[in-house]
Amino acid sequence: MNAPATAPSIDSPGVARRFRYWQTRTLIATMFGYAAFYFVRKNLSVAMPAMEADLGITKASLGLFLTLHGLLYGLSRFVNGLWADRANARYFMVAGLLLSVGANVFFGFSSTVLLLGVAWMINGWVQGMGFPPCCRLMTHWFPPGQLATKMSIWNTSHSIGGALAVVVCGYIVAHLGWRWSFFGPAILCSVAGVILFILLRDTPTSVGLPEIVVEGDTGTHGEDKGSAEYKAFVRTHVFGNPHIWWISFANFFVYILRFAVLDWGPTLLKEMKHFPIAKTGWMVGTFEVAGVVGMLLAGWVTDKFFGGRGSRTGVFCMIGASVALFLFWQFGSTPAVATTFLALAGFFIYGPQALIGITAANLATRRAAATAAGFTGMFAYASTLVSGWGLGLLVQRSGWNTAFGVLLAIGACGTFMFILAWPAKAHGYGVVRSSRGLSKAK
Repeated sequence: MNAPATAPSIDSPGVARRFRYWQTRTLIATMFGYAAFYFVRKNLSVAMPAMEADLGITKASLGLFLTLHGLLYGLSRFVNGLWADRANARYFMVAGLLLSVGANVFFGFSSTVLLLGVAWMINGWVQGMGFPPCCRLMTHWFPPGQLATKMSIWNTSHSIGGALAVVVCGYIVAHLGWRWSFFGPAILCSVAGVILFILLRDTPTSVGLPEIVVEGDTGTHGEDKGSAEYKAFVRTHVFGNPHIWWISFANFFVYILRFAVLDWGPTLLKEMKHFPIAKTGWMVGTFEVAGVVGMLLAGWVTDKFFGGRGSRTGVFCMIGASVALFLFWQFGSTPAVATTFLALAGFFIYGPQALIGITAANLATRRAAATAAGFTGMFAYASTLVSGWGLGLLVQRSGWNTAFGVLLAIGACGTFMFILAWPAKAHGYGVVRSSRGLSKAK
């Protein structure tokens, strides 16, 4: 049911001012928290070349770490999406970050393939506690008509966290060794967990504000998520929605391209392009930084020109990402040129990466936002079967040139999935009342 009748009006000046403050605070806090998750997740990609030399671990084994981590992370995002729709987002997100800190410390002290694999699998599961509560918070604090733009701003946390992680860990590995690539981020993220706990709150009602009223959405505030009616809603609006399936499949292909650069970037730049390892961290970092610009522009274009339909933006972004990777492969022979084309690839790939989760959440409405976003995330991280173990084995047997041919075919498949989702509506709501007044849903 909707917020109680005695709740203060969201349109009164005092309440509107407080609401805007908490919207901004929630956006900044979740961005800070999710960026921190990257420090204890993407540090492995920078450490891999040094681990290979120090421990004699093969590329196939390192790729298997990435794959098992990704599969568990994807499954965890789905399962934790179901739980996050029922939990306090503040406690849920902080717990996930601190558990990931523990897994990184365990990994840093390990030396055998078995223990390293177990540690990184544990990390994969607890990392899945990061995104679902963020998605839930965004759908509770912002109306559907603003979500593509706001979520694209939030999604810069991926690139900020990823870029800082690879740059900082690149220097750590070069000067302190690969183990401190896990101990250092664990220390930083312990502090970040405390800060996040101080900054973050749950839904508007937890700070005495009214929920955003969405007419036609009968089950939001205080709804029994174990009821038969709610379960039927989820079956119909999430698992029974063909457009959510299409964008979920598209997410599989988007993430293969994204992780091919993030997870293997330092290795391929060192082996294929023969660039020094300290420089590769900065080069992969530009992929993330350019992604910030790309996702912000993609969110604005989606709301401004496509009426909130993120799958339409995805078509053009996937074409651009595929072209940029081809140019990097064929013409990236110097650090400057290679960095330019990597940045161009990041600019395009982060548009759909930013929009897919919130597109699914809007289609499922805030009643099942975390569940729908978690469902798309499960497909995203199933991609590590290809981008992790599969790509590592392919490179080991056939080389990087063959791998890039496969990546271009994957880009074409992702484009096709977005084309299938082109007719999808912007969201599943009727009439939306936001903090700026009443607006008709499109």
